[in-house]
Amino acid sequence: MISNSVLDVSLTQDQLSFKYGPGVVGPVVEFRTLDAIRPSLLDPHCSGPDPVYGIAMDVARECDLPLLQERMLLYGIVAYAAGRLGQEPPRSQGHVHAVAPHSGWSPPELFEILEGKAIVYAQQSTDDGPGRCVAVMAEKGDKVVVPPAWAHCVINADPSRRMVFGAWCDRQYGFIYDGVRRHGGLAWFPILTAVDEIEWRANPAYRTNNLDVHPARAYPELDLLPEYGIYQQFVENPESVMWVSYPARKKTIWEDFKP
Repeated sequence: MISNSVLDVSLTQDQLSFKYGPGVVGPVVEFRTLDAIRPSLLDPHCSGPDPVYGIAMDVARECDLPLLQERMLLYGIVAYAAGRLGQEPPRSQGHVHAVAPHSGWSPPELFEILEGKAIVYAQQSTDDGPGRCVAVMAEKGDKVVVPPAWAHCVINADPSRRMVFGAWCDRQYGFIYDGVRRHGGLAWFPILTAVDEIEWRANPAYRTNNLDVHPARAYPELDLLPEYGIYQQFVENPESVMWVSYPARKKTIWEDFKP
């Protein structure tokens, strides 16, 4: 297994696909190619691992599916390749969540790092002024929450090895890339030094704010328990993660929320 959750899921030999154990169901993995994310990279013509990552959306214990469908929740797992995309580590291109018709909200997302090290980068807006810009450094077992309507991407923070994360998403998920692509990426680019440490370079297409870099934190205001993986938290208490698909349940915290 690749996590401490109750899901029996393992990585296959190609490093970026998943094998589902007894009682667990999931789709055939979709691969994101380097060409697919070039528009948001610092160097769109760079070379690097291809595919960059594999993603499986709607992984679940079969017995949980009716409840997940009823509550509009969906669990996904993503595996990132090792290596470099030019000067950058492997990463996603960045997007904003489309408004979910059932809730009328652009949903938040709850991440858990299952293997390796990651950075979850997020900014309030894809307008010329991106608002608050945050990079959360996370390791195995850490959780990160991106609030509603923020643009975000996930980065493999250790290019010497693959990185794997799981995430709770809204079942009516959709991705909006327009603002990110219009600016040639997000407001900050993660740059690898000669010793594979991360530095940050501002994207001149934005009126860039300062970048807040900090480690992952606990989220007691979101009822997350540190001793549980995020899928196990659903199993133990489904109500405790319902704010993912119904963000209005935590409406009072989102305006000043710190990822």
